[in-house]
Amino acid sequence: MSQKEVELILTRQLASYLALPIFIVDASGALVFYNEPAEIVLGLRFDETGEMPPAEWVSMWLPTDEAGKPLATESLPLMIALAERRVVHGQFWVRGRDNVGRLIDTVAFPLTGQGGRNLGAVVIFQEVSPA
Repeated sequence: MSQKEVELILTRQLASYLALPIFIVDASGALVFYNEPAEIVLGLRFDETGEMPPAEWVSMWLPTDEAGKPLATESLPLMIALAERRVVHGQFWVRGRDNVGRLIDTVAFPLTGQGGRNLGAVVIFQEVSPA
């Protein structure tokens, strides 16, 4: 892991112990980590991907709306939480590396450090059954 803020390191550590899928990005939107439960949904271990810029992780899992239309990176709850520094909820489809489409329900929140430092954002998600 490249040099990161201590809060990102601690968030990654916490995520590694939790049973909910968690995806963490830094202040630039670059993927920092996703935990083992997220690996199941995404179809790929974090050790196989490592850190990557937003354009790369978005194209890897291709988030779409219910009609299959690709979502713009900036419209994803995680990226809204990062840009607007607020909690965001949303549902959308992702296609895991196993080529299975999954509807996920997400809650994203910004990581704000002492002094208002923008450190990144976290999304917690779970697969849900389509209505």
